[in-house]
Amino acid sequence: MLQELLTAAAAVGSAGVVYVASAARVVKQYERGVVFRLGRLAGEVRPPGFTMVVPVVDRLHKVNMQIVTLPVPAQEGITRDNVTVRVDAVVYFKVIDAANALVRVEDYRFAVSQMAQTSLRSIIGKSDLDDLLSDREKLNQGLELMIDSPAVGWGVQIDRVEIKDVSLPDTMKRSMARQAEADRERRARVINADAELQASKVLAEAAREMSETPAALQLRLLQTVVAVAAEKNSTLVLPFPVELLRFLEKAQEHPVEQ
Repeated sequence: MLQELLTAAAAVGSAGVVYVASAARVVKQYERGVVFRLGRLAGEVRPPGFTMVVPVVDRLHKVNMQIVTLPVPAQEGITRDNVTVRVDAVVYFKVIDAANALVRVEDYRFAVSQMAQTSLRSIIGKSDLDDLLSDREKLNQGLELMIDSPAVGWGVQIDRVEIKDVSLPDTMKRSMARQAEADRERRARVINADAELQASKVLAEAAREMSETPAALQLRLLQTVVAVAAEKNSTLVLPFPVELLRFLEKAQEHPVEQ
């Protein structure tokens, strides 16, 4: 009798161990567990740690709650100013409601990817080329709003959307290079003209000062001669000052009386 009781207790214990082993589950820190009992959602979402389910009857699905980095394939489109471009982006999103992510949508990753591609093509058609190249922050916010609106119902939150690269045709690249070169040349000419204007004003002021003091012109002439002679030239051209000619003319008009 005692042996039969021990045998029965051992059998029950073995069955209990098998039951616990088949029912025990471990949910990681970055996961949440969703239990379906006979095909229906059962209870609350299981938190991280050790949990138990009913074998055969329950099915535990683990949902990753980490931020997912999803690259968006390059999409080709025509901008509002009729330029063909290829734009690729990256989407950062995370699951905020594990139950809805499994119940409301078949595959939330695939759904977010398709929505991102569709929204990217829409943004390309609504934007100018200059906006795609220089105002990406505004476009990123627009993309985030377009993707986040339907994703909220799937239990998914869009954390950030970034446009990575904008590829242009070779003809457009050459046109933009010529435009940039012409703009730089225009600015160089404007700067040179402005410098000439400033120099002419300074020279005019210097000329007025020298006209009041003719000796200043003679001193400037001597300084020029010294600067030219320092170059070790074999020939030195010395200009004859016009003021000296005028002085001689005045001397002839009013000869000194003896």
